[in-house]
Amino acid sequence: MVERIAYRGKNYQEVQSMTLEEYTKLIKSRQRRSIKRNSLLIRKLNKKIEKVKASNSGKIIKTHVREAVILPGWIGLKFGVHNGKEFQTIEITPLMLGHRLGEFAFTTKAVQHSAPGIRATKGSKFLAVK
Repeated sequence: MVERIAYRGKNYQEVQSMTLEEYTKLIKSRQRRSIKRNSLLIRKLNKKIEKVKASNSGKIIKTHVREAVILPGWIGLKFGVHNGKEFQTIEITPLMLGHRLGEFAFTTKAVQHSAPGIRATKGSKFLAVK
C-alpha cells in the first residue's frame, strides 16, 4: 500500500503551491507567530535559500538558525544545521513541515559508559589495566 503523505488534510503538492499566508493558517500558533515576526536571522536564511533555489545547485545551506520553522518551499533542500560542534546535514521532507530545523539536529548524544579510568575511584585500582 502506498503511503499518502499529508499535512493537516492536504497533500504536500497542495501545500507547496500555497502562499505563505494560506500556509500559516494551517500551522500551530507558536510557529505562526514565529513566521509573522520574521527576525533578521530568518530573513538572511531566506535570502540564502532563494539564492540556492535560483542556481538550482544541490548545495547544502549551512545555518546556525535552529529556530527557523520549516516551510513548504524548502521541501527537497539540504541544510547543514549547527548543533554546537559541527553542521549536521538534514534533507527536508514533507513530514517535517511546521517543525523547526533544530529538532532534527541533536545537540547531545547518548552516553556510552565503559570501564572506569585509572584512579577513577578507590575500587578501580583493583581492575586490570588493558
